[in-house]
Amino acid sequence: MTEHSIPDEGRQPRAARPAAPAEPRGAQARARKARDTPGAAAFPAQAQARTGDCTASPSDEHSQPSGLPGQQPDPHRPRPDQGSGQGGGHDEPDGVPPGAPGGEERRTGQPRPAGSGPAAMRRDGDRLRFVGAATRRIARGIDLDEIVMGLCRATVPTFSDAILVYLRDPLPVGEERPSGALILRLRRTDRLRSIEEGAEEPDTDGAALPALQVQSDLVTTAELCEVRPGGALAEVLRGVRPVFADAPAARAALPELLGEGRTVPSGQRTILAPLRGRRRVIGAAVFLRRPDRPAFENDDLLVAAQLATHSALGIDKAVLYGREAYIADELQRTMLPETLPRPTGVRLASRYLPAAETARVGGDWYDAIPLPGSRVALVVGDVMGHSMTSAAIMGQLRTTAQTLAGLDLPPQEVLHHLDEQAQRLGSDRMATCLYAVYDPVAHRITIANAGHPPPVLLHLGGRAEVLRVPPGAPIGVGGVDFEAVELDAPAGATLLLYTDGLVESRLRDVWTGIEQLRERLAATAQLTGPDHPPPLEALCDDVLDMLGPGDRDDDIALLAARFDGIAPSDVAYWFLEPEDATPARARRLARSALERWGLEELTDSLELLVSEVVTNAVRYASRPVTLRLLRTDVLRCEVGDDVPQLPRLRQARATDEGGRGLYLVNRLARRWGATRLSTGKVVWFELNHG
Repeated sequence: MTEHSIPDEGRQPRAARPAAPAEPRGAQARARKARDTPGAAAFPAQAQARTGDCTASPSDEHSQPSGLPGQQPDPHRPRPDQGSGQGGGHDEPDGVPPGAPGGEERRTGQPRPAGSGPAAMRRDGDRLRFVGAATRRIARGIDLDEIVMGLCRATVPTFSDAILVYLRDPLPVGEERPSGALILRLRRTDRLRSIEEGAEEPDTDGAALPALQVQSDLVTTAELCEVRPGGALAEVLRGVRPVFADAPAARAALPELLGEGRTVPSGQRTILAPLRGRRRVIGAAVFLRRPDRPAFENDDLLVAAQLATHSALGIDKAVLYGREAYIADELQRTMLPETLPRPTGVRLASRYLPAAETARVGGDWYDAIPLPGSRVALVVGDVMGHSMTSAAIMGQLRTTAQTLAGLDLPPQEVLHHLDEQAQRLGSDRMATCLYAVYDPVAHRITIANAGHPPPVLLHLGGRAEVLRVPPGAPIGVGGVDFEAVELDAPAGATLLLYTDGLVESRLRDVWTGIEQLRERLAATAQLTGPDHPPPLEALCDDVLDMLGPGDRDDDIALLAARFDGIAPSDVAYWFLEPEDATPARARRLARSALERWGLEELTDSLELLVSEVVTNAVRYASRPVTLRLLRTDVLRCEVGDDVPQLPRLRQARATDEGGRGLYLVNRLARRWGATRLSTGKVVWFELNHG
């Protein structure tokens, strides 16, 4: 700061200076002078004629300068009449810029002085308070609609009588470089209804601007506008700074934006403000005032610029947030099974709940993988944390588990290889996992555990049992041996696999939660009686209902399996020696099984397909070939041999002697497939029956 010297002439000693008058008469004179001076009083907090649904609750974040007579206005001093009921029911920013409805012009009929002085200082203070409160309101929005609505509600009617917000369609995200023409779409309009119209009317969202008192031509404002390259609107948007409607650049730009034949209030009663994000123009806002209201001032362009800048940056962040939420949802959706399979002898249901709306992804997963021999692998796991990294690691472990299951490895071997995979992903990649294989023919289930909460088995009679399985160490520890146990899986029982988010929280430990889960399952089973298990989907919903308000600390994965099994009378199993007469014997055995089951209508198709598959197995096998028929809702045939090479469907040429067996299987069977085992392979096919 530069200091200027003051001449000594005329300077009086501090003690000799005249004191300010302290008598009441002087105060009354100053008060009278303040009342008689145009623009000297502070502007009221809000307009008396405020209508429409632009109003909300009063804001106590900011104050206005005192307007009491005889007091020097202080821009930083709270107004004593704040919250007194004038304009009550509003949550618009407290600071009121010049030109707000109900200002000094309406009470005196005289314009405010444009020069410096207390009135100008008061107007500047009002603008600062208004901009501060408005930007805070805009910043409170998270998604796109909240931010745009915040801009509308902050400006109408405090700053303008109406606003139109146009946004780019589609909105670019991040570093995207939009291609094609620049299209602006009317995103939202907001307005203050004229006094003569009377009743309130809600804001229009995405619709044309309703008629103001003298602007019926804005009723049909165009919702789409294509910005012509090099046109007037493109030049205004490129300039970034707000302009008045009577500016040369805006005279042609506004008709291009609103549509031909549509006018705006004359004079400085319309401001066109480009909305520019971090890298590009993303839209435009139009602020309008009625002709009976004071026009905008030059300083109001700065206010419009601040509002447009904060709104554009908020919209940019909202679009980025929306894209991240979309990516998170898509990542989680693709990491989890889109639909569960329908294996033979078991029914499945599942649920997944994220930890919170703000954390939509996590490390919990579940899976059901069909295995050879009508078996099914049931998997549930939990990677430490609930972030994008956890979800990515979960996806890799789930893919590894599916690959290992396809090799038909024992459960303990699957966990061992998952442990090795987790160590390859990083030293701190920890996860728990439970892997179970259910055999509907043997009515047995084999389970291996890696630090996961034990499953709960709900018996048909209503008894809920926490299965005793070795806890094991979590995946990723390394150097740990996993152990598998084989347990009975009676028909009608329900196995519940879950992650620790269901039973553990800040309010309860894991074993307390497991006991509550067991009691909840037993209580639910009592409702359906001892002879009927509860519906599977309803059971999953009832289990999740046990969660209290403080029990959602982690994401939750839930997999329920109802064991139906396959009765021994519906299974036919043979060992066949690999010799030339074996295909003929296989046809006879298959025909006799169909006669026993009353499925003679399938005899021709089954004999043909069994002959082709068994012939191919006998040709290359060195050990006995297995043939198994299963009667469920379909007829399933499985042929196993000790050759690991899988058959491949190919189009045989006219001169080829073979190569048509799988072609026949593919044409006649409902489904077919081949699975590699540790001891060879299994080729299977299914036929529909009545």
